[in-house]
Amino acid sequence: MAKRVKSENKLLLRALRGETLPHPPIWLMRQAGRYLPEYMKTRGQANGFLDLCYTPDLAVEVTLQPIRRYGFDASILFSDILVVPHALGQKVWFEEGVGPKLEALTSGADLESLGLDGFHEHLAPVYETVGRLREELPAETALIGFAGAPWTVASYMLEGGSSKDFGTAKTWAYSRPEDFRRVIELLVEATSSYLIRQIEAGAEVVQLFDSWAGVWPEKDLRRWCLEPCQKIIANIKAVHPDIPVILFPRGVGLAYLDFARESGAQGLGLDTTVPLDWARDHLQSQVTLQGNLDPIKLVAGGDALKRAVADIREALAGGPFIFNLGHGIVPQTPPEHVEQLMKLVRA
Repeated sequence: MAKRVKSENKLLLRALRGETLPHPPIWLMRQAGRYLPEYMKTRGQANGFLDLCYTPDLAVEVTLQPIRRYGFDASILFSDILVVPHALGQKVWFEEGVGPKLEALTSGADLESLGLDGFHEHLAPVYETVGRLREELPAETALIGFAGAPWTVASYMLEGGSSKDFGTAKTWAYSRPEDFRRVIELLVEATSSYLIRQIEAGAEVVQLFDSWAGVWPEKDLRRWCLEPCQKIIANIKAVHPDIPVILFPRGVGLAYLDFARESGAQGLGLDTTVPLDWARDHLQSQVTLQGNLDPIKLVAGGDALKRAVADIREALAGGPFIFNLGHGIVPQTPPEHVEQLMKLVRA
């Protein structure tokens, strides 16, 4: 197990314990990425994106780059949500300019080729990266591990990549619910185990990304998003009860209330559509809120960014709060605008 630095005073962890702080801790989803020239230089040393994720020397370097440049209060492991189906035995690759591609599951029989045999051995480089980051990060910087939530990962496994309408994956759920349930249950087991191993390697917080949760009607949202995330969080807490979990169920609207009340998460990531006053009045007494700057306002910078940061802080800084984006940072973001953001949040 990685050597542990005392973390009681790390701002992110204080916020997740429910403290209201003089200025909120800040980190950004996809803070290590293509908007940074140093990232692009390091990525050029890898033999493709998955090689970057599985090579600890390179993954550690790109994770540390935004910390060196901006001094964020937290660092999130550089990896990808699709390493989980890859480790389960599904073929996964990344096409430049296109994105992730998978050899899609087409029937229940395809599930027989997937399993947890060799799962952790496959992911050993990720755990090594976590352990090295815990040693190399500044003492005041919290380390976040992460995984994709079962529905979001399952959508890629069934669609064979990104999708606009998730028609194939949702058709599985509606017409072949038992097969779809088997996919979700496998991902609950694998993701729970994966996050527990990240914690044992040194992660102090873990985040679950359910980026496509918002495509479901209410009852299906509960069955295929909320309940699987509940199970994963309960599995983590059974082993590591003091490790906080942040859940990001993007696009779920009023169902954020259910996720706040029932998921078991200590932090709830808000997407850009969530009204700030509503979040303050209905959610913040139950969980620490995280979010929710529009990533394109970070691209715009200037007065638009200044006003947006002021609005978010005015609405949410009176309770437990972590400043972040409402989705991941985009590649066209000028690095100097991130510097402007840091100054605004810490003013």
